[in-house]
Amino acid sequence: MNAFTHLARRATSQAACPVSTFIRSIHTTLPVQSPDWHGTTIVCVRKNGRVCMMGDGMVSMGNVIVKPNAKKIRRIYPKTLGGERASTPPDGSNNGDDATEDDEDDDKGKNDENEGTIVGFAGTTADAFTLLERLEGKLDEHPGQLARSCVELAKGWRTDKYLRRLEASLLVADKKASFEITGNGDVLESHDGVLGVGSGSSFAMAAARAQMDNPELSAEDVARKAMQIASEMCIYTNDNFTVESLAVEEEKSKDEA
Repeated sequence: MNAFTHLARRATSQAACPVSTFIRSIHTTLPVQSPDWHGTTIVCVRKNGRVCMMGDGMVSMGNVIVKPNAKKIRRIYPKTLGGERASTPPDGSNNGDDATEDDEDDDKGKNDENEGTIVGFAGTTADAFTLLERLEGKLDEHPGQLARSCVELAKGWRTDKYLRRLEASLLVADKKASFEITGNGDVLESHDGVLGVGSGSSFAMAAARAQMDNPELSAEDVARKAMQIASEMCIYTNDNFTVESLAVEEEKSKDEA
């Protein structure tokens, strides 16, 4: 009887062993990978005195399209003294106050097109906006120093216990440089003027780099063609694009110097 029970226990233990081994292998051999952002493609191109950032509008949850026209690119404006921006009055006289205010608003809009810092994000919306607020604070602490602001944000993102859990990636660009910021503590600057984040970023970056040698294409043309190709290849990217651009003044200052 004892020999029979011993054999039975041995048989059951051998049958359970592969299952336990398989369960242990699942928990111990899964590689740690960076998150795969679905529903997002952001590309940034610097070319011919312009920097252009463009992103699609698709947001998906699994195999369902939640929203096709999300805005994933924002423009952060620098802090000004007194909280007001200087505006140049238009030529000619205006008798009505409403007309004067409208003209001032138009002048502000024209000036704002070449001001501020452009930011594009991929990942969870709440996490991305939390990082945008942190980046805006760093830019206020270090005005005009985008590289230092990005490094300080990456340091806090990497070391802070709360920020470490945020799942997003950022593209940041101003008149001088463009950077990619990740949760791994990386601050990457492009060597050829092309950066990208998101599920279709590899397609968009490859298409943009292939067109950088064409002198007839502007930065916006390159970004638009790259995003169009990415939207045709990536199922999480559509053709509802959002565009923000800035004039690059670094080349002019070098020539004048």
